[in-house]
Amino acid sequence: MSRLLGLLGGTFDPVHNGHLRAALDVCEAGGLDQLRLLPCHIPPHRQTPRVDAATRLQLLQAAIHGEEPRLVVDDRELQRNAVSYTVDTLHSMHLDFPGARLCLLLGTDSFNSLTSWHRWRELGELAHLVVMQRPDISETDDPVLARWLRGRRTEDWADLRYESVGRVLFQPVAQLGISASMVRERLAAGRSARYLLPEPVWQEIQQQQLYAGV
Repeated sequence: MSRLLGLLGGTFDPVHNGHLRAALDVCEAGGLDQLRLLPCHIPPHRQTPRVDAATRLQLLQAAIHGEEPRLVVDDRELQRNAVSYTVDTLHSMHLDFPGARLCLLLGTDSFNSLTSWHRWRELGELAHLVVMQRPDISETDDPVLARWLRGRRTEDWADLRYESVGRVLFQPVAQLGISASMVRERLAAGRSARYLLPEPVWQEIQQQQLYAGV
């Protein structure tokens, strides 16, 4: 049976408990063999973070160190001195993990804007898509994306393990009401972000005085 690898990208600016709880929910629901966290170098849909890539990587590694063996940090996007297009990352993953079933994890809002992504139609030719559902965000009203979704949607994780690419599964995950922007705003205002972040991340942010006044 083929390995099932989850891929969760993002700026992780900074990584917080909402990221990690959703990742673990997907791991458990789908029985993933591994979930790789891919910090973005140059994001295509937002400004480049003011906290440098090496520091964001350090915080992500601190967040999962010794905690959950299925979660692995993958820094391949940081090695490319170019915009971090997901389609390029998926091509790279296929070279490193031949035969594995790749599952690209997306938030509902990211999925709803999928048609704005670089070479977006190729994503379904390279991976399955797992949409982490949020109850406060409705499914897409984009007619192009709705047509693309027809015939791809499944509610059965077994389809993602037995079929090579192209399925879309909507998976409810815990909603902790935490966002990276909320964390940054608190820190910029001199307020505590403890318990919103893994404790090692909170300690590193304090020691390095990250996000203060950002």
